[in-house]
Amino acid sequence: MQKAWKLAAIATVVTGALSLPFDSASAADWKPSQPIEFIVTAGPGGGTDNFARTIQSIVTKYKLIDQPIVVLNKGGGSGAEGFQYGKSPAGDAYKITFATNNEYLLPLIAKLSWKGEDFTPVASMAVDEFILWVNGKSEYKTAKAYIDAVKAKPGTFKMGGSQSKDTDQTLTMEISNATGTRFLYVPFKSGGEAAVQLAGGHIDSNTNNPSESVGQWKGGLVTPLCVFSPKRLAPGPKVTETMSWSDIPTCAESGIPIEQYQQPRTVWLPKGAPAEAVAYYVGVLEKVRATPEWKTYIERSAQTDRFLTGAAFSSFIQSDEQKARKVFEQEGWLVH
Repeated sequence: MQKAWKLAAIATVVTGALSLPFDSASAADWKPSQPIEFIVTAGPGGGTDNFARTIQSIVTKYKLIDQPIVVLNKGGGSGAEGFQYGKSPAGDAYKITFATNNEYLLPLIAKLSWKGEDFTPVASMAVDEFILWVNGKSEYKTAKAYIDAVKAKPGTFKMGGSQSKDTDQTLTMEISNATGTRFLYVPFKSGGEAAVQLAGGHIDSNTNNPSESVGQWKGGLVTPLCVFSPKRLAPGPKVTETMSWSDIPTCAESGIPIEQYQQPRTVWLPKGAPAEAVAYYVGVLEKVRATPEWKTYIERSAQTDRFLTGAAFSSFIQSDEQKARKVFEQEGWLVH
């Protein structure tokens, strides 16, 4: 990402209204007057889709926006289709794009008709964790046993994930580099599709977010081996008869030397969106976070409830991009 974009993003969120509370004068001066589109940069059933539809459901239930909301899935090209649609027209306050870090990472690895600076950052609502999963009937019950098997037969074990050169494949390459393994990476349109393929035994593993595989885990169709977090997930109710999220060991303690890998759940407006509109949507998202439904969503999906706007969000973007760029350079994915 160019330095100009980073500086412009910081200037926008610092001088704009991103950090203003919902009842500020600028936010109160603007309200949507026509239907709103929620653009999902992934296919149905995945983490980004669940994220957007959860917010749409909460907004509708509590009448936080007095306009209809239509959710559109546009996951083609690792989400590029959704960003292409969501970027225009510039200044449009009625197209809200739901994404991850693909908004600022995709332009690094693909020649696109849009750039990161074509969007106005609104918020990062939560941080999603990543888990190494295998089929429920797999003979491998620990991460170490699975990694040892992959080492013994390099290039034969299929690791599935959402999209190509996106977060799942990036993590797969980090696992390979950290453990000396080599997987056959198989991309799918969404994490939900990857979960179905793993449950059916068509791939050997995936690195899905908790929310993308919780249904299959409850049904015994997949098994979590470890979570890429410095500590175990927060305690909560049992997901299966014997395990809760907090019972999953960390990958570091399981022999995979990767302490942390996370993905933000992000919200964007097109470039040039009015500052008062951005502040309005920040206020709406703050109200979403205060509902019991949002707390249930966070608990069910085992995400970290971390809300970022303004300069804090811009700082996160820069740090996250720098870490990903190292992998992209090593794998030769960067476009020039």
